[in-house]
Amino acid sequence: MINCRSKDIDGAEIAWFAPLCNGDDEYLSRHDFRYKSDWSNTSNVAITADRLGYRNILCPSSYQVGQDTMTFASAIAPLTNQMNLLTAIRCGEVHPPMLGRAIATLDHILKGRLTINIISSNLPGMDLSSEARYQRSREVIEILKQGWTQDHIDFKGEFYNIQLDNTQPVKTYQQNGGPLLYFGGYSPPGVDLCAEHCDVYLMWPETEDRIQSLMENMSTKAAGYGRTVDFGLRVHVIVRETESEARAAAQKLMAFVDDEKGAEIRMRALDGKSYGVSLQTALRDLSDQEGFVEENLWTGIGRARSGCGAAIVGNPDQVVNKIRRYMDMGIRAFIFSGYPHLDECKLFGKYVLPQIKTISMPIVQNRQLKEIPFSPLGAGMRT
Repeated sequence: MINCRSKDIDGAEIAWFAPLCNGDDEYLSRHDFRYKSDWSNTSNVAITADRLGYRNILCPSSYQVGQDTMTFASAIAPLTNQMNLLTAIRCGEVHPPMLGRAIATLDHILKGRLTINIISSNLPGMDLSSEARYQRSREVIEILKQGWTQDHIDFKGEFYNIQLDNTQPVKTYQQNGGPLLYFGGYSPPGVDLCAEHCDVYLMWPETEDRIQSLMENMSTKAAGYGRTVDFGLRVHVIVRETESEARAAAQKLMAFVDDEKGAEIRMRALDGKSYGVSLQTALRDLSDQEGFVEENLWTGIGRARSGCGAAIVGNPDQVVNKIRRYMDMGIRAFIFSGYPHLDECKLFGKYVLPQIKTISMPIVQNRQLKEIPFSPLGAGMRT
């Protein structure tokens, strides 16, 4: 049985993706410096998403290439008016009390429009086991929450031993324990961490049956801690006026990808050998000759991308219907992306966004936060 925190909410949080990690292109595997990850390009994507009415935007993190996530989020915060920022943090990278201070400061800059994506991957030069990485993340989260809600941090664990008085503690703007924590992970230690401490469980594309199974498992695990979580889906999208145009755009995107180049790109990431990435590979193995694993779900992108490896492909009605099927399953948060990111952001904003009733997860889960009014330039139905 699936039990989610926002099961009675009519709508979903529709988010876009800020290409901080230098992966934006017209053709995958053929890098065009017009799309390089710099302030001008990435801020343009974020400001456009805000103007069109997206409710959140993922600001990802990568060690290999691209821009610093927290610095970017702080700079873009005053340039956006409506959407939240889903800011990725790598647990273990920054001393937890200092990280808590930075997050609280950013939350005040955004006046509560901050959400956090918890990342637990290995840091460069480290090779911790899955159990150790998620234990480190658990300790970081517990320390952060102490700092945001108490005047004293008193923590002793496997990775951290911290006793710290805060004479002038920096509390978060959001007074319900801090920003919502979004989390993605598939191994048992990761699922347990999310069930105990996080708010939104993010999944990568899978068949609908597999997603149903993942949600049921998480619901059971969270119930063991007396909790419920919400569910999210991180997925690419290719939408055009007709299905044939969308499929042609998908094939064009991969025009210069061969198996050797695709493998090289996938393995650049530190998480290229993770369990979650292996599941995306298994999903491709189930697909047909054109790369579709089920109706309108195309796995071709995963040939040249680590992480999220599939896209919803189709005309506006097909894409909307696919999203609504996920919503009927209980998914309330979506993080979309496409190539090039600015172009696909506009296409999705034109064809799909006006047809989906949108919500903000922090406002849904923290009723005392004042709703942020939307610009008339944004898309259609909202709460």
